[in-house]
Amino acid sequence: MIRSISIFVAALCAASAAFAANAPAVPPGMAVATFAGGCFWCMEPPFDNLPGVTATISGYTGGRTANPSYEQVSSGATGHAESVDVIYDPKKISYEKLLEVFWVNIDPTVKDRQFCDSGNQYRTAIFFHDEAQRNAAEASKAALEKSKPFKEPIVTQIVMAGAFYPAEEYHQDYYKKNPVRYNFYRTGCGRDARLKQLWGDKAGGH
Repeated sequence: MIRSISIFVAALCAASAAFAANAPAVPPGMAVATFAGGCFWCMEPPFDNLPGVTATISGYTGGRTANPSYEQVSSGATGHAESVDVIYDPKKISYEKLLEVFWVNIDPTVKDRQFCDSGNQYRTAIFFHDEAQRNAAEASKAALEKSKPFKEPIVTQIVMAGAFYPAEEYHQDYYKKNPVRYNFYRTGCGRDARLKQLWGDKAGGH
C-alpha cells in the first residue's frame, strides 16, 4: 500500500513538472486559455471580439509529435488537435466568460469531428493550465449538461494542457487575411447552420 502511494505521488510530481515545463509564456499580468473547436480559423474570431482578449494564436496541441507541420497534423497521425491559445487579461475578462463563448462556438455532441471536418485533429477539447481552470471547465460542462438545449450528450474533452505549437504564419488571423475564402469555407462547411440548430440565438455569441 505504501509503495503504491509512493508511486502515485512520484507520478503526480512528474506530471506537474511536465505541465510546468510546457506552460506557455505570456506577458506579465496576462493569462492563457487553450481550446480546440475544429478548424482553428473559425475559433479565432469569437475570442478576438471580446474585450480583455489581447491575442489569439492558432496552433497544435494534445499530440505526440514535436513541432508538427500542418500537413502532419491534418493527416491525423500526430494526435494533435487544431487549437487556439487565447491570451487574456483576467482583470478584464474571466475564464468563465471564455468558456461560455467556447461552448456556443462548437458542436460538443460529436467525437473526432466538427461540421464538415473529420478526424481526431478536429476534436473538441478544453486544455486547462491549472487547477482553477480545470475546476471551472468541469463546472461549466456539468452545468451545460443540465441546461443544454439539445438531447445528445456532451463529448468534449477536458484535459491538461501540454506543449502548444503555433501554426504556420499563413494560418494566423486567416479570417482577416483571406475573408472571402474564409467565409466560403465557413458557410460551405455548415458551421453556422449547425451552431444555430444547437444553440439557437446563443450560437456563436460572445
